Amino acid sequence: MSELPSHAEVEAQCARLALATPASQLHGALCGWLAGGGAGGRDWLARVLADDAIAAPGAGTALDRLREATAAQLADRDFGFELLLPDEGESLETRSGALFAFCQGLLGGFGLAAGEARALSEEGREALADIAKLAGATAQDDGDEEDEQALVELVEFVRVATMLLHGDCVLAAGHRRSLN
Repeated sequence: MSELPSHAEVEAQCARLALATPASQLHGALCGWLAGGGAGGRDWLARVLADDAIAAPGAGTALDRLREATAAQLADRDFGFELLLPDEGESLETRSGALFAFCQGLLGGFGLAAGEARALSEEGREALADIAKLAGATAQDDGDEEDEQALVELVEFVRVATMLLHGDCVLAAGHRRSLN
């Protein structure tokens, strides 16, 4: 199973490239792009950021490994897909803010790849609507054990919802092609 580079590695490369997009949001955009049927080529960064002037990440860099691992995880039948989020040692505010930023990126990337012509299941449409609500949420500055558990559940929901969207747009389309 392909492992994502660390959040810190991706954040550092984003800073080196002067990208205005934080690591979790960028990963969300990549996931949305792939889930919506976007090509997983090395030029993904320019596509998900809608800026043709951005060069493809160099082979073996954190962003290149992010692309490779994400594509492999989404295609994995064992549901090994993971979100790129800050470590559990970070504050609840930092981690929840990163989850909401992931959702913002996911919506953007998915919209770019799938456009208006997406054939989503009812569950997929509901999942996309729920992700849109999370994308508009505000990070909480502190919390208790109950808030921590709620965050864990939200992360799991977004993880499964992303796989569902990928299944609707990519796997189902591939299955339909193989039947014809």
